[in-house]
Amino acid sequence: MSQIERAILCTVLYADVFDFAMTPREIHHFLICETPVALADIEDALHTSTWLRQHIDQRNGLVFRAGREELVEIRAERERIAAELMPAARMYGSWLSRLPFVRMVALTGALAMRNPDSRHDDFDYLLVTAPGRVWLARAFSILLVRLGKLRGVTICPNYVLSESALVQDNQNLFIAHELAQMLPLFGHDLYRAMRAANGWSNAFLPNAKDAFYTLETQSPAAPWRLFKQALEVLLGGRLGNRLEAWERRRKLRRFAADLQTPEHAARLDDEHVKGHFQDHGQRVLREYRARLEAHGLLEASPKPNHVSV
Repeated sequence: MSQIERAILCTVLYADVFDFAMTPREIHHFLICETPVALADIEDALHTSTWLRQHIDQRNGLVFRAGREELVEIRAERERIAAELMPAARMYGSWLSRLPFVRMVALTGALAMRNPDSRHDDFDYLLVTAPGRVWLARAFSILLVRLGKLRGVTICPNYVLSESALVQDNQNLFIAHELAQMLPLFGHDLYRAMRAANGWSNAFLPNAKDAFYTLETQSPAAPWRLFKQALEVLLGGRLGNRLEAWERRRKLRRFAADLQTPEHAARLDDEHVKGHFQDHGQRVLREYRARLEAHGLLEASPKPNHVSV
């Protein structure tokens, strides 16, 4: 088993947690490895490795864990669903970019990977805001959430952070993957700054220097920019400070019980509104670790933090 063979299988097994068959280009981009690897080397190993053929199957240009042929049809169906959902996801992302104090909007979650399991899948977004206005920006976004509900759409701005707090404290494979797969819809310069501030993720996904998929970034039209600027002037001083503090206190009281949930990943403070009260990342890493163990890869893994939970 070479380093490249091991890295390919680790990458396929991580995707298997999400029932996701991968193309060779996706394997290359999201390769879980110590150092960058060329696409040609990935393709060569997929075509020639007898060891890999014991653990993975390939069909219709897709690679998946051996015995999981159903993932080919699942991938095709989810691609169709993603194509249907993406225009609406971009539209709501555009509306989020018009809100006061919002400096960056990125699509995250399953849809960002073209892997939604339902036409009713959530639209997950990460928002970066001006310093000192994370709670007000989130409050404005909730207005859009409620409008979306009237149309049967679930909009989830479930991670709001200040542009002064771009570095992620939880530095594991799951967070590295979340950074690598998010799609910037607005504020591409800030997206690049966020990726640069989290250079630690290169130790997990050294080939994923940028987003795999590309979407045209959007900026509010002139009338919306003026409206946004006017609200920011109005709420940029003492009035805004008082409203920010009031909204934070109000929400902390509301979330107090949720914060007692064991293993929650929520973070609620002056620079973060991360309402992950059920730590999805820990579950993903546990399932990934189980797959590595089943394939005898835990002992071969050069970086234990790739599978830490």
